[in-house]
Amino acid sequence: MGKAPKKRNLADKVRKTKTSTEIKNNPFEVKINRKKFDILGRKTKHDVGLPGVSRSKAINKRKETLLKEYKQKNKSNKFIDRRFGEYDTKMAPEDKILQRFAMERQRVHEKKDAYNLNEEEELTHYGQSLAEMEKFNDIVNSDDESEEKGLLSAELTASHFGGGGAGGLLRKKTPGDQQQEEEGSQRAKSRQELIEELIQKSKQEKRERQVQREEAQELTEKLDQDWRSIQALMVKKTPKAEQATKQEEKPKLDEYDMMVRELGFEMKAQPSEKMKTPEELAREETEKLQKLEADRLRRMMGDEVRDSPQSQIHMSADDLNDGFILDKDDKKTLSYQEEEEGDGEEGDGEEEGSEEEDGHSDLDSEQESEDEERKQEEKETSAKPKKTLSKEEMKAQQEAAKAELPYTFTVPESCSDLKDLLHGHTPDNQRLIVARTQKCNHPSLAVGNKLKLQKLFGFLLEYIGELATRTPPELPTIDKLIPELYALCQMFPEAACKAMQSILGDAAHSMEEVLEVKGHAAFPALDMLIYLKVTALLFPTSDFRHPVTTPALLYMSQALTKCPVRSLQDVTSGLVLCCLAMEYVSFSKRFLPELINFLAGTLHLAVQDKTSLGSYTVVPPFRPSGKNSDLLVLSDSESCKSWSKKALPLSQSLLTAFRGPWLICLSTCLDLVKQCCLLYKDLTSFLHIFQPIRTLLSKHLSVHTLPEPLQELHSEILEAISSAPVTHIRLVFEKKKPIPLKLLTPKIVEVLDYGKKRGSTREEREKERLKHKYKKEFKGALREIRKDSRFLAREKLNEVMSRDAERKRKVKELFGSLATQEGEWKALKRKKRK
Repeated sequence: MGKAPKKRNLADKVRKTKTSTEIKNNPFEVKINRKKFDILGRKTKHDVGLPGVSRSKAINKRKETLLKEYKQKNKSNKFIDRRFGEYDTKMAPEDKILQRFAMERQRVHEKKDAYNLNEEEELTHYGQSLAEMEKFNDIVNSDDESEEKGLLSAELTASHFGGGGAGGLLRKKTPGDQQQEEEGSQRAKSRQELIEELIQKSKQEKRERQVQREEAQELTEKLDQDWRSIQALMVKKTPKAEQATKQEEKPKLDEYDMMVRELGFEMKAQPSEKMKTPEELAREETEKLQKLEADRLRRMMGDEVRDSPQSQIHMSADDLNDGFILDKDDKKTLSYQEEEEGDGEEGDGEEEGSEEEDGHSDLDSEQESEDEERKQEEKETSAKPKKTLSKEEMKAQQEAAKAELPYTFTVPESCSDLKDLLHGHTPDNQRLIVARTQKCNHPSLAVGNKLKLQKLFGFLLEYIGELATRTPPELPTIDKLIPELYALCQMFPEAACKAMQSILGDAAHSMEEVLEVKGHAAFPALDMLIYLKVTALLFPTSDFRHPVTTPALLYMSQALTKCPVRSLQDVTSGLVLCCLAMEYVSFSKRFLPELINFLAGTLHLAVQDKTSLGSYTVVPPFRPSGKNSDLLVLSDSESCKSWSKKALPLSQSLLTAFRGPWLICLSTCLDLVKQCCLLYKDLTSFLHIFQPIRTLLSKHLSVHTLPEPLQELHSEILEAISSAPVTHIRLVFEKKKPIPLKLLTPKIVEVLDYGKKRGSTREEREKERLKHKYKKEFKGALREIRKDSRFLAREKLNEVMSRDAERKRKVKELFGSLATQEGEWKALKRKKRK
C-alpha cells in the first residue's frame, strides 16, 4: 500500500486552480467591508478583501517558518568541529598540531595523577619500602609448624613432578646421563626403589622431628619443676602491721566507681507475663464460672467431686486401711459444708456491699477468695484417704448445692424474666447474678451476646424504676445494682444513651401534656429522681452539650419552674432536684437561675411576717402570701432545742419518720445556698444575683428562733455574700459615628457630536493614541497566537493519523501473510491425510 495522500486546504486549491484576476472577479471569494456612513476626505485601504488568498499566504508562511521550527525542535543535525584552533586562520597547521598534542598529554596526565600520592617521597612500613613489599618475594612461614615441615625436598619434587636434577623420574634420560650412571654405580635403581627410598627418608625425618619435640617437652617440664622449687624461696612474707598500712594506703573508690559496681550487682529486669486482652479475660472468667457451676450441679445430683490428678496420693497395695478410725475433723465432705458456705457468702456479700457504695465492683476478688477456699479444701481432702459418704451426708450435700447460688446464667429476654431471675434474692446476690450473667455472656464469646446485653441494660433501668415505686422503696438493692449498670454503660455507651434518652423524653412529654391540660404539674416521683441521679453517675455532666445530661438538666429546670409547691413533700422533691442540679453544674459552674429562684422561694416559706416584702420579689412556683406559703414557719419552738442536723431523705415517704421535717428542709436549703455562694463567687453579677437572698436572710428571716447549726449557716452565708468584691456594671453601647455614604464627584468633559472629546492636551491625546494602538496590537498578537496554535494542532493531528494509517497498513500485511501461511499449512495437512 502507498502512503496516504495529504489533505490539501481549500485555499490552496483555489490559489492553484484560479488566477488572481478570476479570484478578484468572483463575488464568492471577495469580502466587502461595509461602512456605516461615508466620510468626506477619508481614504479607505481595506474596503475589499480576499480572505481565501490571505489564508493561503498565512498558511504557506507558517509552513516555511513555524512548521520548520517545530520539526527541528530538540534536534541537532549539525557537526561543529570544536578542536583547538580549527577556526583560527592566523595559526599554522604545525602549531595547531603541537598545541593539540600538548593539551591531550596534559589532560591524560591530570587524570592519572588524580589519585596518586607524592612520588618524590618513599613510603615505608616498619622500615621496609612499600615498593619492595609489593613484589611479594617473601616466603610466608607458619608459626604453628617447624621450618622444615611443609617444605618439599628437591628429590621429592623431582620424583613427583619431574623437575630438578638427576633424580627426575619422568624425565627422559640422554645417553650421556646413562653413561654417567653406569660409571657411578654398577646398576641403576628402578622407579619403585627410588620411591621406597624417598618414603624411608621422609619417615626418618619425621621420627627425628618427633624426638626433638619430646626432648624439648621434657626439658620444659624439668625447668618448670625447678622454677617451682626456687619460687617458694623467693616469696617474702610481710608483717601484719605493714599489710594493715598498705590496706589503709589503698585509694578510696570514687562515687562513680561505687555506682558502677552497685549497678553490676543489681538485679536485671525480668520479662513480665504477656498482658491478656479483654476477650481472653472474659473467656477465662466464663470457663471458671462454667467449671464451678458443673461442680455445683454434680454435688446437687449427689456425685462426689473428683480430685485433680495432682492432688491424689499414691497408696501402695499393702495399705488395706486396717484400723482406720474417723476423727471429728475427718467428717468433712468433699464439698462445702452448708454452714460454712452460708457464712462465707454472707460475709462476702457484706464486704462487697461496703465497697460497692463507692461505685466499684469486687466480683473478681470474691471469686478469687472462693477459689482459694476451694483449693484449700481440696488439699485437705486430698491429704486424707477417701471415704464413702453416708445417705445423710449425701442428702446434706445435695441440699447445700441446691441452696448455693448458680455460677452461670442466661440473659433474660424481657423485664419480667429479669424480675423472676432476681426475685427472692438478697441485694448482694442480685448483684452477683447480674455480674455473672455479664461474664457468662460476654460479646466476644458468641455472636448474639452483644444485643442481649444491650437489652439487659434497658431491663435493669426498668427494674430499678420498679424498685423505687415499691412501698417501701428498695434503695439498698438499687445501690447494689448501680455498679453493674455502670459496667454495661461503659461496654455499650450508645445503647445506654438511647435507653436513658427514651426515659427522659417520656417524662418530659408527660409533664408537657399535664401542663397543657391542667396548667400545673406535680413534682417528679422517686423513680424519676433516681433516674436523674443515675444519669449523673453514668454520663459526664461537665460537657457543654451532651445528648443525655443536657435533656436531664432541662427537665430539672422545667420541674423547678412549672411545678407549684403545695406541701412539704413538694418542698422535699424540689430540694432533691436542687441537690441534683448542683451535682450537674459543680464542674462546669454553669449558672442556673431556676436553682437560685427555688432556693429563695424555699427561704420565703420560712418567713413569718409576709406583709412587708418590698425589698425582694417572689417568683412562681411560689406565692407571696396565702395558702401553702407558711410551710416552713416554725410552729413548735421546743423541737428546735432537741433538733440535730440530719441529711435530707431521698425517699419522700420517709419524711414523716423524722422530727421537725421543716427544719430538715430549711437546713438543706441553707446548705445549698452556701454551696451556690462558693460556686458562683467568681461571677461578675454575683451581688446582683444574691441580693434578694441577702435581704431575705438579714431582714425578714428571724435567726433567734432557729437552732444553733442553722444560725451558724445563716451567718456564714451573709459573710460570704458581703465579702464579695463590689463591681459596678453598666450596659453602655459604644458610640460610633455613622458611616457616610460614598459619593463620587462627576467629571465634566465637553463632548461634541459623534463622541469626540475636546479640552485635552497634546500629551493626553498622544497617550490615548498609544493606548489605542497598544490594544489593537495586543488583540492582533493574540489572534495570531491562536492561529499558530491551531496550525500546530492540525499538523500534530496529521502526524498521528499518518502514523496510525501506517500501523494499520503494516498490521494488515502481517494478517495477510499469516493467513497465507495458515492456508498453506492447512493445504499441506490435507495432503498428508490423503
